[in-house]
Amino acid sequence: MQASNQMRLNRDHKEICEMDWSDKVETYNIDDKCGRYNNQSTNIQFHPSSVKFEESASTPETWAKFSHDNIYKAEREKQASVNLRALIDNILHDVSEDLRMQCAAVNEAFAKHLEELDDTKHKLEHHLKKTLKEIGDQEANIAALKQAIKDKEAPMKVAQTRLYDRSFRPNVELCRDAAQFRLINEVEELTESIESLKKKLLEAEQSLRNLEDTRMNLEKEIAVKTNSIFIDRQKCLAHRTRYPSTLKLAGYQ
Repeated sequence: MQASNQMRLNRDHKEICEMDWSDKVETYNIDDKCGRYNNQSTNIQFHPSSVKFEESASTPETWAKFSHDNIYKAEREKQASVNLRALIDNILHDVSEDLRMQCAAVNEAFAKHLEELDDTKHKLEHHLKKTLKEIGDQEANIAALKQAIKDKEAPMKVAQTRLYDRSFRPNVELCRDAAQFRLINEVEELTESIESLKKKLLEAEQSLRNLEDTRMNLEKEIAVKTNSIFIDRQKCLAHRTRYPSTLKLAGYQ
């Protein structure tokens, strides 16, 4: 508002000064022309009606005061404009400095955030590497368990076939002898071993599924962090390198 009022006052005084200057130039030309008249001039003639003072004519005192007032007011408004411009320059400088400081603070925040993102991404990648190794180890463990179960099949078949065949012994020969008890114990031990292996296989398969879920989650998190780093570093910071200079922020460029 102050700047708007000052501009309006400047325009008004500029018009007044221009009119006063124009009048003085015109008067100077008239007086210069009159000063060159002499008795031999060919463009002189009688003007009886001009021998009088115009009612609207000024006096030397009012003329001098009018000119002085115009000059004084012009100088006063000029100084007011200079002072206002200095105030505006200071405000623009302070604002531009604030903006540059804010820019620096934002850049620092970006740098810190990117450092945190990089650190988190590296930790996730390290965890993923360990998870992939555990997946490989667990897959090998599952294969070994399946092979161990399969390796028990032949001994089980042998023991059960022996028991089956011995069940056809005739009459009193169908005896609960030591061999019979040993075969039954062997089948029970094999059954218990196979059940234990199957239980471990189920646990290993569940562990593998959990590891696969962990792997997928880690890969998703790494992808998210990678995208965030790309946006902040390649897009946001790239634009911020073209941040306006202090002079441009102050309106000088």
